[in-house]
Amino acid sequence: MKKYFIYSVLTTLAAVTSCKTVDYDWENYFTIPTPKATLNIEKSALPTVQTAKVSFFNMKDPNYATTQQFEWTLDYYDDGKNSTKVTSIDVYVSFNKKESSSPAYPITLSLAAVHPTERQFPLPSRILATDKFYENVTQFPKTYTFTAAQLAQLTGTNLSSVAVNDYFLFKFAINLENGRRIVQFQDNACDESRGEPCTCRIGVRFKNQ
Repeated sequence: MKKYFIYSVLTTLAAVTSCKTVDYDWENYFTIPTPKATLNIEKSALPTVQTAKVSFFNMKDPNYATTQQFEWTLDYYDDGKNSTKVTSIDVYVSFNKKESSSPAYPITLSLAAVHPTERQFPLPSRILATDKFYENVTQFPKTYTFTAAQLAQLTGTNLSSVAVNDYFLFKFAINLENGRRIVQFQDNACDESRGEPCTCRIGVRFKNQ
């Protein structure tokens, strides 16, 4: 009886396999490294957390534009099991007006006190025509340090018109050894509140407190 049951299962599996008539794109998936941006939280003018991927300029300081700094390091996540390797990462920068509903501050954390309870920048995170190409990076890790004045110059922004919760944002497109270029990542991977091994953007917001 046991032998007959095993034979029946194998026969059924063979029949199911032989009935497959469609090949799906998702069956040919491959894994890739993803961008990784590490924030220097000590340089933020107001308290922040690493997992939020957001720093702050505090406009309450009359000299904030030249004395406060936004510093972060670009690298990539790679567990050694990916199907291809990184050749370079393209870095884009933009200035953005505040959303209709900006994330709460101080940043609230999850019950595990690790990740913010809400995303810190809007989704979906796409590279748009308003995102200015900054540079192509081939050597990792690379550290960036900017003042508000420097970012304003890069993006053509007049700091006198900046309001609380406006922000500068850096985004990344990753170039792979197999010739592919990844310009957008799944929303879940870009959501700061989820803690996925991917940083598709990092930014600095304006506050006045």
